Amino acid sequence: MAAVSPTLTEARRLVIKVGSALLVDQMGLRGDWLRGLCDDVAEWRGRGCDVVLVSSGSIALGRRVLGLTAGALPLEQAQAAAAVGQIRLARAYEEALAPHGVTTAQVLLTLEDSADRRRYLNSRATMQTLLSLGVVPIVNENDTVATDEIRFGDNDRLAAQIAVTCGADQLLLLSDVDGLYTANPKTDPTAQHLPVIEQLTPEIEAMGGDPVSGLSKGGMKTKLMAARTAIAGGCAMAIAEGSVMRPLSAVANGARCSWFLPEGDPQVARKRWIAAMKPKGALVVDQGAALALGRGKSLLPAGVRTVVGEFGRGDPVAITGPSGETLATGLTRYTADEARRIAGHRSDRIETILGYTGRAALVHRDDMAL
Repeated sequence: MAAVSPTLTEARRLVIKVGSALLVDQMGLRGDWLRGLCDDVAEWRGRGCDVVLVSSGSIALGRRVLGLTAGALPLEQAQAAAAVGQIRLARAYEEALAPHGVTTAQVLLTLEDSADRRRYLNSRATMQTLLSLGVVPIVNENDTVATDEIRFGDNDRLAAQIAVTCGADQLLLLSDVDGLYTANPKTDPTAQHLPVIEQLTPEIEAMGGDPVSGLSKGGMKTKLMAARTAIAGGCAMAIAEGSVMRPLSAVANGARCSWFLPEGDPQVARKRWIAAMKPKGALVVDQGAALALGRGKSLLPAGVRTVVGEFGRGDPVAITGPSGETLATGLTRYTADEARRIAGHRSDRIETILGYTGRAALVHRDDMAL
């Protein structure tokens, strides 16, 4: 029985990656295309779907403004072009979504923001808050400061990481190809399109090729790397040709694309990842907090009786009940010293005790595996 591909209209949280070649051509920003994309984004938001845009294009836009020559740029010129182009890119999205009453936010990240657990949790909390407020984040790699050592290298992989970070159930890579083929369709007439990929096997990964566009850095190989990250996090991923005026609508209406099926649900995958971590300490809670955790609540400082061990922000800790039973494993939002100081106190006392505004929960329910 053939596998059934996901449906874009069913997405609850959708991450969309926009390639440079779609957004910027030799004449500059493709304003009509961008407005069509944003019409789609507004439509999906109106259906109750959270949307995150991971957009390339800042360097391509900036180099035109600065009059830089075509071809590869030295690092310092690429960073300068990104600085000039990023403000124009963010403004373009803001102006295209504003008529729909959609608020946008700019989020710039580097690889270090996902590799460092504390920074990862901070960026995740920010993304979750923006989405809860109905904002559409516009995410890009921070090319103004990133060097080769701290780069994702392309926004395909960044988009996959963002999808996993914010718990998206679908990721759509809009590109200049309409999916994965058994070979390069531009050079091999026998190449066959693959509409659904159930497993990312070594044979599938061997089908990756090189970039075909002069404006984009990502080729099929980077898209397959993105697929591995996304599906392992429980997120379905599609590769679709995005140059049409309403690319989301086109995919939803049956345009050719390739779907990679997820390995379970994104929230289940995250909980499984947390549960597998080795705790670096423990939080002993009272009976009231234990009952609240069982109802799916976050762990607040007021419910903590004892803090055991030494740990930093973002480290895994065991949460134990008053009788010593293990209730959960979670990622703490405070260090062991901070946790000891605020334990037993209400969340509205945190700023007074620590001297700065902290997060209300010591361990948020999204960062906890029961």
